[in-house]
Amino acid sequence: MSVRILALVGSLRAGSHNRQLAEAAAKHAPEGVEVELYEGLVDVPFYNEDIDVEGDVPAAAARLREAAGQADAFLLFSPEYNGTMPAVLKNAIDWLSRPRGAGALTAKPVAVVGTAFGQFGGVWAQDEARKALGLAGASVLADVKLSIPGSVIRFAELHPADDAEVVTSLTEVLGQIAKSTAAAA
Repeated sequence: MSVRILALVGSLRAGSHNRQLAEAAAKHAPEGVEVELYEGLVDVPFYNEDIDVEGDVPAAAARLREAAGQADAFLLFSPEYNGTMPAVLKNAIDWLSRPRGAGALTAKPVAVVGTAFGQFGGVWAQDEARKALGLAGASVLADVKLSIPGSVIRFAELHPADDAEVVTSLTEVLGQIAKSTAAAA
């Protein structure tokens, strides 16, 4: 059985270390695991119940929901912005949580990882994302964590895909997600 994991990256910056981390996850995914980086979060409008109308959902939000609906699990990559997750990631969670109790996240395994410049690697933001995901109905893998501190220095000249320690950690995270997905099936 192949496990399809949709990766959502909370940084829109082209040179984002979290995007690079997601690229590393896709590149080094173990056999039987496919990691798809979702492109297009920048185009998803802020969630507003007035525009979340069946048959008339904004196209970018509908594409996100469709991609999420095809995923078996999710892996979110969160930097830390002022001590919390970026708005683009929270917005994606909001869109995927609807309709309440039947959104694309409902009961699916989700892990949150990331890297940040600070000494704790974005743990506050990742904890906030886990909290929001749990409230949205996802099956949050609370023990599956990876927070890489000092991103600006650590990845200044080395892509995360070429960092052996990072690759090993990401492979373990992906394996835990795949195991949780199989157990839920």
